[in-house]
Amino acid sequence: MTKSKIMIVDDDPDLRQALRLRLRANKYDTVNAGDGYSAIAMAYKERPDLIILDLGLPAGDGFVVLERLQKDDRLSAIPVIVLTASDAQSSERRALQAGASAFFQKPADNAELLEVIRATLPKVAKETALPS
Repeated sequence: MTKSKIMIVDDDPDLRQALRLRLRANKYDTVNAGDGYSAIAMAYKERPDLIILDLGLPAGDGFVVLERLQKDDRLSAIPVIVLTASDAQSSERRALQAGASAFFQKPADNAELLEVIRATLPKVAKETALPS
């Protein structure tokens, strides 16, 4: 069985590194993007199984990224977990309405984040599995 690939989209290199280490310790492959433009390009290239997305990004904020992912048939099935420092009250509803699977305020509880990732990924595997 191949490892699930998770794309981390955040403009903070320290946070990307910390998440990458945590995810790799839990047997996930990772790819990174530091801004909105790179996130879309990387999603096309890498076709991750899940995206962890910050909302406060240069070159197209997280809402723009969510909108573009949802509008593209090749990318719309990729679940997105928002992990952001943005104000939770206004951002959470908007992010979920834009297609995010889950919303976390920074700093997120690592165990809770991993639990949501594990719960989301099996759904993806089932939806994208080829019929036997």
